[in-house]
Amino acid sequence: MQEHVASYYAATANPFAPYPALNGPVRCDVCIIGGGFTGLSSALHLVEAGYDVVLLEAARIGWGASGRNGGQVVNSYSRDIDVIEARYGADTAAMLGSMMFEGAEIIRQRIDQYAIACDYRPGGIFAALNPKQRDELQQQQIRWQRYGNHQLEWLDQQAIRREIASERYVGGLLDHNGGHLHPLNLALGEAEAVRRHGGRLFEQSAATRIDYGETVKVHTAQGSVSANFVIIAGNAYLGEQLEPRLSRLSMPCGSQVLATEPLSSDMVLSLLPNNFCVEDCNYLLDYFRLTADNRLLYGGGVVYGARDPADIDALILPKLLKTFPQLKRVRIDYRWSGNFLLTLSRMPQFGRLENNVYYMQGDSGHGLTSTHLAGKLIAEVLRGDAERFDAFAKLPHLPFLGGRQLRVPFTALGAAYYALRDRLGF
Repeated sequence: MQEHVASYYAATANPFAPYPALNGPVRCDVCIIGGGFTGLSSALHLVEAGYDVVLLEAARIGWGASGRNGGQVVNSYSRDIDVIEARYGADTAAMLGSMMFEGAEIIRQRIDQYAIACDYRPGGIFAALNPKQRDELQQQQIRWQRYGNHQLEWLDQQAIRREIASERYVGGLLDHNGGHLHPLNLALGEAEAVRRHGGRLFEQSAATRIDYGETVKVHTAQGSVSANFVIIAGNAYLGEQLEPRLSRLSMPCGSQVLATEPLSSDMVLSLLPNNFCVEDCNYLLDYFRLTADNRLLYGGGVVYGARDPADIDALILPKLLKTFPQLKRVRIDYRWSGNFLLTLSRMPQFGRLENNVYYMQGDSGHGLTSTHLAGKLIAEVLRGDAERFDAFAKLPHLPFLGGRQLRVPFTALGAAYYALRDRLGF
């Protein structure tokens, strides 16, 4: 039986009753495989529209990346709109650009509508470590304003040092339309909303086989679900056996997070006086924020192939102390790893395996907002409007160089090149 990892989020989760394991056959309109944000957002939009939904989770709701991530509500995609336009053309950029701030709005709407207690705080900073990153952020501000985000504030070097007590940053972009929250509590709150609408959720119920056909049958160890439609939303924890057509298009990657002991009020106010979350602009970026009980949560790094590192402190603590040397005597209370799903293009992969089987995966580090958008789009598809879903589905879904055997070393080599560029400020 797989329980939540020993993270800060699991230790501070709102009280919840576990959902049962599936036992025996059931029938429904839509079966969703995966109890993270992609699956939960899809389930909630669909039950609100009147569909009979069954959701299967292999472990616990929010067990994977959705309950372990940095908790930052970051707008856009892992590749920004200028890259999208250069690669895919102006029409695709216009369609995807019209949706790039929608995921964050859906999250806030869900929190308000269902009174989800998940410590939401507005405001997120993109922090530049060198003049090149600063110039790129200024161009990003112009692009985002062109697509409708007018809640952006430029921070020069003096201003960003008022917001972050660190000497590392030369400028930044504050997005008041972003924010941060307790992601596991958001997931648990959305699951409860699905249940209250009549959706059926089953934990410890991994999908073991899918029989395709006019009616799709999803098998688990102790039961089965027969459905008119199936949505595969396992992301980094789907595995390689259930549906190899998806696993060959993506690669699970690990990220690591530390949470300090509770800090004094004076220290908290000195570090991040306005309680904004922060991510830097490096290719292998660092991210940090304060929690509701005054801890600093600091994450970063990537382990390609999703191996759990032997010593998380050794990977992350030097980064934390480089940013905040004033915390050199701080105690670390929690450390954990989690996997996200990387695509070669760094764009989400949405599509169809069969006429009645859909998949959504590979948010490449921007999962909190992209997953909530995905749920809305799949509900639109099943109601007969596929235009916005198909804008993503038409993007090329490319396999990694070298296939499954060589994708990790090849990707790590490329990442090392970009990390060197970051250090040199190129």
